[in-house]
Amino acid sequence: MIKDPLVYVLSDSVGETAELVIKAGLSQFNNGEYKIQRIPYVEDKETIDDSIQLAKEKNGIIGFTLVDPNLREYLNEKAEEQNIEAIDIMGPMLKAMERVYDKKPRLEPGLVHQLDEDYFKKVEAIEFAVKYDDGRDPRGISRADIILIGVSRTSKTPLSQYLAHKRLKVANIPIVPEVEPPEELFEVDPKRCIGLRISPEKLNDIRKERLKALGLGDQATYANIQRIHQELDYFNKVVEKIGCHVIDVSNKAVEETANSIMRYIQEKNN
Repeated sequence: MIKDPLVYVLSDSVGETAELVIKAGLSQFNNGEYKIQRIPYVEDKETIDDSIQLAKEKNGIIGFTLVDPNLREYLNEKAEEQNIEAIDIMGPMLKAMERVYDKKPRLEPGLVHQLDEDYFKKVEAIEFAVKYDDGRDPRGISRADIILIGVSRTSKTPLSQYLAHKRLKVANIPIVPEVEPPEELFEVDPKRCIGLRISPEKLNDIRKERLKALGLGDQATYANIQRIHQELDYFNKVVEKIGCHVIDVSNKAVEETANSIMRYIQEKNN
């Protein structure tokens, strides 16, 4: 085998798919001693001619993913003329699928990349929600699409994760009377803040159940109705100072609250 084989990867998109396939193949022949050169966004025959010439001069081969059948055919013909090994990664698969599904392919470059972008946005939003959960780092407030504020047990964390799956970056801030809210909270656009209000009775029930789940008595201060009123009064003062939108979550499931938030955001952005 040629030492340090050289492969030119041609694609009408970024070339990631072709490069991954080529690397998988090369791994069966050596321990990574090869060179791959991407030639992305191939849209014309001139680029193919230049690539064929490069492969001939450097004794390389070509791997390509081109959805345009005319460009695929042209590359195969030119490679054969110049005695260059060209590997059509996409063509045979498209033809087979066309036969099986009895349907013409869309022939749009970069569709996988577009799907990947959507996936990575979701992952980024999920990581953001984890990093800036429960007021861990107030720096997330300025970077968030949405800031959720509320007392403990108003579903801030599950809401953050649910909205993250909708590709929204969410930070959430707990409101506690003994702790001053971060200054950043009063500096951002109040339209990005959502206050989560809950009735004292509902919150009392939720906190009692939480204490039971933890094996603790339900007489702790955490579930004391006077303490709850104190927290909710403080919450009302904070949201009034911010001037943000407030949603009552007393009898709402997480999905319902999330949908209300998304509708509100859409209305404000239109």
